[in-house]
Parts: sequence; structure tokens; C-alpha cells
Amino acid sequence: MRQQPGTAKGVTFVTLEDETGTVNVIVWKALRERQRRELVRARLLAVQGTWQRDVESGGEVRHLIATRLRDLTPLLGDLMTGSRDFH
Repeated sequence: MRQQPGTAKGVTFVTLEDETGTVNVIVWKALRERQRRELVRARLLAVQGTWQRDVESGGEVRHLIATRLRDLTPLLGDLMTGSRDFH
């Protein structure tokens, strides 16, 4: 799931999910502009970055600040994936 609120000053927020749970990814504007294709088109997205945990929440709030995005969609082969759009 990607979100880019108008109040976020160009920051894109991505929520990635796997069998272990979710992670919030922060994609700064400069990275989004360099890697827009990966951000928008990937059905299987790998993210490299810096892991942050909020101490005040006891580590419950976690974010990954993205430094590189990789589109791993070809690894899905013929697997059909669909979007879960809740609009």
C-alpha cells in the first residue's frame, strides 16, 4: 500500500506485509523521483534502508527509511497477484 498525503511534503509512505506482519517504509522525495518505476510498478518490492524504532513507544513504532528500492516482480513468475483496494 502506498500513500502520499498532500501534507507530507513529498514523502511517500509504503506499508509492506508478509507472513510475519507489516512494516512502515518512508520514501523521501529524492528517492521517489530516482526510483519511481520501482515504487509504482513493483508487485514484489525489496527495500534497503535504515531501521528506526521509537524509544518512547517501547519500540512498538517501527519504520524503515528507504535508501534503495528493487523490483523483484520477475521472481513471481506466472503467479497471479491482485490488489486489495479498499476504496
